[in-house]
Amino acid sequence: MNSRTDKSTREQGDVAAKRRWRFGVPHIYIILFSFIALGALATYLVPGGSYERIDGPDGRTTIDPESFQFIASQPTTLVDFMLAIPRGMVSAAEVVIFTLMIGGLFGVLKATGLVEHAVEALSKRFSNRGPVLIAVLMGTFSLVATLIGTQELALVYVPVILPLIIALKYDSIVAAAIALCATTAGFTSGILNPINTGLGQKLAGVPLWSGFGLRAVIFVVTVTIAIVFVIRYANKVRRDQTLSLMHGSPAEMEKRRDYTEASRDEPSHKMTKRQRAAAVVALGFFAVLVFGVLKLGWFMMEMAGLFILVGAIVGVISGLRGAELAEAFNDGFRAVLVGALIAGIARGVAVVLEDGQILDTIVYALGEAVGGLPAALAAVGMFVGQMGLNFIIPSGSGQALVTMPIMAPLADILGVTRQTAVLAYQLGDGFGNILFPTSGYFMATLAIAGVPWQKWVKFFIPLFLIWFVIALIFLVFAQVTGWS
Repeated sequence: MNSRTDKSTREQGDVAAKRRWRFGVPHIYIILFSFIALGALATYLVPGGSYERIDGPDGRTTIDPESFQFIASQPTTLVDFMLAIPRGMVSAAEVVIFTLMIGGLFGVLKATGLVEHAVEALSKRFSNRGPVLIAVLMGTFSLVATLIGTQELALVYVPVILPLIIALKYDSIVAAAIALCATTAGFTSGILNPINTGLGQKLAGVPLWSGFGLRAVIFVVTVTIAIVFVIRYANKVRRDQTLSLMHGSPAEMEKRRDYTEASRDEPSHKMTKRQRAAAVVALGFFAVLVFGVLKLGWFMMEMAGLFILVGAIVGVISGLRGAELAEAFNDGFRAVLVGALIAGIARGVAVVLEDGQILDTIVYALGEAVGGLPAALAAVGMFVGQMGLNFIIPSGSGQALVTMPIMAPLADILGVTRQTAVLAYQLGDGFGNILFPTSGYFMATLAIAGVPWQKWVKFFIPLFLIWFVIALIFLVFAQVTGWS
């Protein structure tokens, strides 16, 4: 009897295992490797093509929209395919290094005890006002992004707010969403964003920062929807932890133990003088970071260098010994290593398409497809096409330099204002940045938060679809009203 029961149990386990294998979402490495393989296959099927590149006086390289010609493709060889991921790592070196350095810095801050004290103080202050905190953080992050256009700051925000969000009985997805959804809504609407609005308008020959009013409305609408969406999910998680998409994750449970312990009603000890001094110095370096980004044009490499310096100085001031400081950096590096690797692997898709000489062909085909649409749908077609290209060109400035020299004159032919063409590029480029796994900074941010891409997609898809519909409505409005 027991033998038959054991056999039945094993059979049920086998069936369950097969069902999980059949319906489970593949690992992100497998997904990205599959995209690279598809890109390699496309180099055998898609004809090669090329636009002439023009070096502008500002150092940016654009394309001549009238210069496209078909050329011999360069099908991906076995060696090319083998090198796609290593070359992707090299190409995405800035994102990889930035991710590791911010992980190292956070590892040091944890080791000093500063994170514990900050979480303790803030969790008490906002213990019953979590939604207010979420709204304030998202409003602030989105405003910064719409003014200076740095979506990548999500990488900085997440490790800072993650302990607090967990201590308030939310989950890691809430922390990631606060940073990613806010910066994306702000970046995409681009009221004064130099990376997408400024560059797009310059390439399209549109007066700089014109169309401010409609972009401001888009900013308010998209940010408000994002805040409501995140707060609804956060409230649901706080009421019932089993409703969290991260429920059952060992890493999530460990974070919950660590950060909840740091926010107990009775603190285990007060900050020492050295810790207080280290906290003041850390805040001072944050001011340096803001100044560097806004005034000196700092980006990932400069910020990464600053993070190393901050970690070392703050660690020494707080009392960490040399070996302790080094191990704290190591702990931080290990925590984000997978995310750094994913950022490099994702870049391998673009490497294959560029080497195969088919990226320009894809852009040319996009222009031809949009050109065949009725005038009423042309702006929508541009938006959809730009979003598709965002999968293989996740850089906002890179996408503008490749597509706007084509889309601007095409808009004239189709009866679409160039201002609307720029908006279609902005909306198509922005929203996909926190959906497509080929976006390096996005995947690195998820890794820092400890959120698997598959879990994020399940959370984000409803908001993405809402944003998608909102984008269509604004584009149709712009087209109908002849917005310029």
